[in-house]
Amino acid sequence: MKIKPIEEIENALLPIAAELNIEIVELEFKQGREPALTVYIDTETGVDLDTCEKFHRAIDPVLDEVDPTFGTPYTLNVSSPGLDRPLKTDRDYQKCIGQKVEVKLFAPIKGKKFFELVLKGHDETCVYLDDNGEEMKLEKAKIAKICRAIDFEGLL
Repeated sequence: MKIKPIEEIENALLPIAAELNIEIVELEFKQGREPALTVYIDTETGVDLDTCEKFHRAIDPVLDEVDPTFGTPYTLNVSSPGLDRPLKTDRDYQKCIGQKVEVKLFAPIKGKKFFELVLKGHDETCVYLDDNGEEMKLEKAKIAKICRAIDFEGLL
């Protein structure tokens, strides 16, 4: 199936997101028997079902005009990216500075492939972490996944 570039679709949705104080985190198009466009969103206060439904209704007519699949039917999903989503964008990293993150590596460093440390900063190629008062610098290319650490006890 042929689809329009994700950037073109996102650019059409950005004005609506800005009007509703919603951040578009990512757009994902899955092809197959049941093609689907999923728009992952976030807000300053988090995302609930009402927020997803409101944004879905607001973008539906715009997507009808953009016609991302050139007339081929698809399902539109609007979702929260989830608490454990990987950090991908500069904004993701900035939001987590000073917080604990989970880092999974492709290969062990100091005999470990998993760390739970405080994120101190990042740049184009590296992540800077606090390892009990000692700075740890990791190349992003060596990180399989980095995401906010979830404190389940704090959620109860």
